[in-house]
Amino acid sequence: MSVVIPPPDRDAMERAAARQAELTKPPGALGRLESLAVRLAGLQGRICPVLDDVRILVFAADHGVVTRGVSAFPAEVTVQMVANFAAGGAAVSVLARELGAALEVVDVGTATDYAVPAGVRLRRAGRGTDDFTVGAAMDEAAFAAADEAGREVAAEAAAGGTRLLIGGEMGIANTTAATAVACALLGAEPGALTGPGTGLDATGRAHKAAVIRQGLERHGAALSGADEALRRLGGFEIVALAAAMEQAAAEGVPTLVDGFITSVAALAAVRRQPDLAPWLLFAHRSAEPGHGAVLEALGGEPLLDLGMRLGEGSGAAVAVPLLRLACALHGGMATFAEAAVAAGEAGCSG
Repeated sequence: MSVVIPPPDRDAMERAAARQAELTKPPGALGRLESLAVRLAGLQGRICPVLDDVRILVFAADHGVVTRGVSAFPAEVTVQMVANFAAGGAAVSVLARELGAALEVVDVGTATDYAVPAGVRLRRAGRGTDDFTVGAAMDEAAFAAADEAGREVAAEAAAGGTRLLIGGEMGIANTTAATAVACALLGAEPGALTGPGTGLDATGRAHKAAVIRQGLERHGAALSGADEALRRLGGFEIVALAAAMEQAAAEGVPTLVDGFITSVAALAAVRRQPDLAPWLLFAHRSAEPGHGAVLEALGGEPLLDLGMRLGEGSGAAVAVPLLRLACALHGGMATFAEAAVAAGEAGCSG
């Protein structure tokens, strides 16, 4: 599904840049914090942006390729972690509380039956994908259902006043699916992009790369574009993430992109809709080896490099305070003119 994504507000950016030039500091002294504030001004259409309403959407799904022994954990862990998110015990749950951010978990395709807890939205496109080394990961109907789920929750977030969206994911074997999609989109060799995922050793990584190679060979020329790469090799949560980013941008809400898997979803989304690119901010550089190649393809400059590779949206959540501080400095510092008039009257009304 194609949506109309508007360009950033150039007038707001120009006015924000003019304000930065007048703040009581040497020009450029706050480095990237200055350019981040100006960029957010363009995305929000206001001279002084604010990030008071952040929403984290965690999409969960299972993967048929898990049966090929590509993960150190069994598929049942996916729904166990879904329950952990809802109970507040996962890393992203803790980070959301500390940030005062809303957290919503969307089950778009787990394979295991479980008592769905409060706070989890059940939007299954299927009971896990199929093994992509045998056939397509999903059929067209399931692909459309996962896409629709991502768009629906992103549109609801925007309608509720969300100013920044973070997409997270949970799904055992989803680094395998994401790596396969990245290889297809970048024309890369699996051995160069395959990482440890949940903690595989060198032998496990080599096996994982071989499985991905089998999938790429199985589908061959049919991997003709982003949609087919996602449908044949990806996961329901990756499809939903890509759709959510596109829909959020269409609604005027930027996405703070997390790590490797969400960046692969972003790459697929930008390949479908290049106008999405300005609406993506990149939170951190993952320790997964394929992330650097995906970031380079996106022209993404991450804010942090902490060696993280957890997923869930956790790396993006950690970067939120930097964006908030960029906004606070931009809006709260005095201009030279304000400082000369009276202390305490500095600020930005928008």
